Amino acid sequence: MSAVWASLRRGARIAWLNTRPGIQLARSVQLAESARIQTKSDGHAFGGRIIVSAGVTLSDGVILATYGGSIEIGPNAYLGPYCVLYGHGGLMIGRNCMIGAHTVVVPANHGFSRTDLPMNAQPLTHEGIAIEDDVWIGAGCQVLDGVRIGHGAIIGAGSVVTGDVDPFSVAVGVPAKVVRSRVAATSAAARS
Repeated sequence: MSAVWASLRRGARIAWLNTRPGIQLARSVQLAESARIQTKSDGHAFGGRIIVSAGVTLSDGVILATYGGSIEIGPNAYLGPYCVLYGHGGLMIGRNCMIGAHTVVVPANHGFSRTDLPMNAQPLTHEGIAIEDDVWIGAGCQVLDGVRIGHGAIIGAGSVVTGDVDPFSVAVGVPAKVVRSRVAATSAAARS
């Protein structure tokens, strides 16, 4: 009976969230009780838009916060425990993506070009982030503003992604560097 009750509570919560401006969650989203979907943060109403597609899992402690931008998550994506995803400059996550626990994705950056003004008083930049279909981002990664992670790419655990990653590449490290291509590995295995 508790599984039925949990399912009813999840459905009611999704229905309630869908009444809030800018939030659209598919009914089949697996939404942990401790996950947070926010168009308001730190006592401020920023607005923005969050769209979460069918079959997405938002694990314990996940935070989606628009900060005035948009977050779009494609079908069947998985966000592991305690991921933090912001929407400042726009964040797009494709279908069938896996994002490991404690990953932080920030499509914005603080200005710091002026030395006569504190950095927190300088304008933010907002280039946005695109994570294409079938990407696997390991646990504890950071993905920074202006990045595109190509279809089928893998980002190793603990990496900091500061630049684009080509499709089917494997990137690791701080900053993340491509160490191999999944296409080359697949082609070699097929020839064997």
